[in-house]
Amino acid sequence: MHGSGDAQVVISDGELLSLISIAINDLGWSFDELGIDPSDIPNNSYYQIPLNWFDSQENLDTSSDIIVNALSACFGKDNDFGLYIENLSALHRRRVKYKRILSTQPMPNMDQIGPRVLLEYGGCDTTLLANWMVWRKWIYDIDNRSAQETGYLFEPLLASCLGGEPVGSRNSPVKRLDSNGQPTNKGRQIDCLVPTNNRTYELKLRVTIAASGQGRFGEELSFPVESQAAGFIPVLLVLDPTPSSRLTELSNKFLESGGLFYQGEEAWAHMEQEAGSVVSVFIENYIKPAIQDIEEVEMPVLQSINLSWSEQTIEISSAENSYLVNRT
Repeated sequence: MHGSGDAQVVISDGELLSLISIAINDLGWSFDELGIDPSDIPNNSYYQIPLNWFDSQENLDTSSDIIVNALSACFGKDNDFGLYIENLSALHRRRVKYKRILSTQPMPNMDQIGPRVLLEYGGCDTTLLANWMVWRKWIYDIDNRSAQETGYLFEPLLASCLGGEPVGSRNSPVKRLDSNGQPTNKGRQIDCLVPTNNRTYELKLRVTIAASGQGRFGEELSFPVESQAAGFIPVLLVLDPTPSSRLTELSNKFLESGGLFYQGEEAWAHMEQEAGSVVSVFIENYIKPAIQDIEEVEMPVLQSINLSWSEQTIEISSAENSYLVNRT
């Protein structure tokens, strides 16, 4: 479980047993060999199973002994299964939580957005403008929540696959350097610290020349220098293969600081090598396809989409497809 109060998300024993069965299928292990009765899951691919189906597993009479025995058998086959099921459970919890956010995020009211009408009033029909303002505020709120939940999930998942964990600035062994190159008491946040091989990772989906990144680019350039000064090997890992002048500058700084640089397929390959035979399957099944599939969608011209709101659902649709969000 995580969270508290109304925001708390709890995975039931039935859901957990289903996730264990999905993980065993992912790894190609034999249920008979493990002595486990598999759950009757509707699809071998987790992403193809509706979250509503997992809700139905809460009502199953699944004892804690069954869970413990299943986990013990899997740990006995390979102890890395612990990290695999931990990551899969973390992914599932965040997806369940975000589904709840989508179903409950309230429609904005005019008290929140009314003054913004001054910027566009008179440019179109007033009723159309009011609806446009409400929709875009709701989408803005939802996108903020999505970014927040992804932030809690994405980097910790990658860090665990690399055999490390994120470290906040307060407890960081990497310290900021002063103008004389001497360490101060202020720590640097680390995306992933792997003590076993003395590496500090900077994890990025991509590095672009976007103006939004210019303000903190100096911070990014100083990270490998300060990591090296603290006795670590800085590693820059960028998943997107797209080159940019800013990426070249950043990667050169890591290499100059005695570090390493991996991009695109080399980055994926490095993660899988560090993860080992079990956890690398998690990367291949859950992280890599989701990121690559969405980035491979070509959008020379944005599709027209329709947005509709009723008491029961929000529907996002194009000419060919629709996405329904059930409201509570």
